[in-house]
Amino acid sequence: MAISDHIAANAEKLAAQYGCTARTTEEIIADPQIDAVLIATSTDTHSELIEAATAAGKAVLCEKPVDLSLERARSCKTNIAVYGLPVMIGFNRRFDPNFSALKTALDAGEIGKAELLSITSFDPAPPPVAYIKVSGGLFRDMMIHDFDMANFIMGEAPMSIMAAGSSSVDPEIGAAGDVDTADVTMTYADGRICVIKNSRRAVYGYDQRVELLGSEGLLQAQNTLENTVVKSTTAGVTGAKPTYFFLERYMPAHAAEWAAIVDAINNGTTLPVSLDDGVAVLAIAEAATLSAKTGRPVLLADV
Repeated sequence: MAISDHIAANAEKLAAQYGCTARTTEEIIADPQIDAVLIATSTDTHSELIEAATAAGKAVLCEKPVDLSLERARSCKTNIAVYGLPVMIGFNRRFDPNFSALKTALDAGEIGKAELLSITSFDPAPPPVAYIKVSGGLFRDMMIHDFDMANFIMGEAPMSIMAAGSSSVDPEIGAAGDVDTADVTMTYADGRICVIKNSRRAVYGYDQRVELLGSEGLLQAQNTLENTVVKSTTAGVTGAKPTYFFLERYMPAHAAEWAAIVDAINNGTTLPVSLDDGVAVLAIAEAATLSAKTGRPVLLADV
């Protein structure tokens, strides 16, 4: 096992912590004894590293998104097809126990036919503007998780996307050409609707909820809280806040995600999230970005 980081000291520290070696990225990719790699680099390097790793005969788990450019992501998909190796994109929320249970209940017919999906994703605080400038924008960087969740739950991509956004939280984010507050309404060929809400600021914590209305009932996946204590007094009823950020909220999902790709590599099972899935949600992000700029709905087929 080996680790690479563009800051050598960080690689050395992690290598010592986990009993592996610190090596360059090129050395890791070239080593025939290494069967798989995890890519968690800056987004603009993802496609290049996916191509290099698969050409060297390695399976890949790569953080989202596939690339900042939809065209480049599509070419990456074409370029690696010849190798036939497992390439999984890191949409960890599919592996969250709560969201997974909601999907299982839907597939079991417990609320009939899905009709209206609502996804809420609010960060506790915005990232540095320096990050915003290289992130690809809120729709590609943040809401792309929710686009994937919508595809996961609904079982297909939407037909059209209507988006709106503003820089209500930090004017510097707006000055950098991005938004920090946004909503998207997606419609499906059969009339189903999905509404997604994002904000870079929720002062009470990391707000991650999914609600699905069906023909025969309602499914809800609520926030994971700091604790389950509820205090009831004459002053009212109060409970704990949501966990503060994604590390606390999604650690079990990340562990399940890693286990899934190891199982797929060892046993030849189907990947639960493929490169195709990654390209599909990048197309939705592209459509949402265009819709927010033009103020008009965008057909996914036109992107």
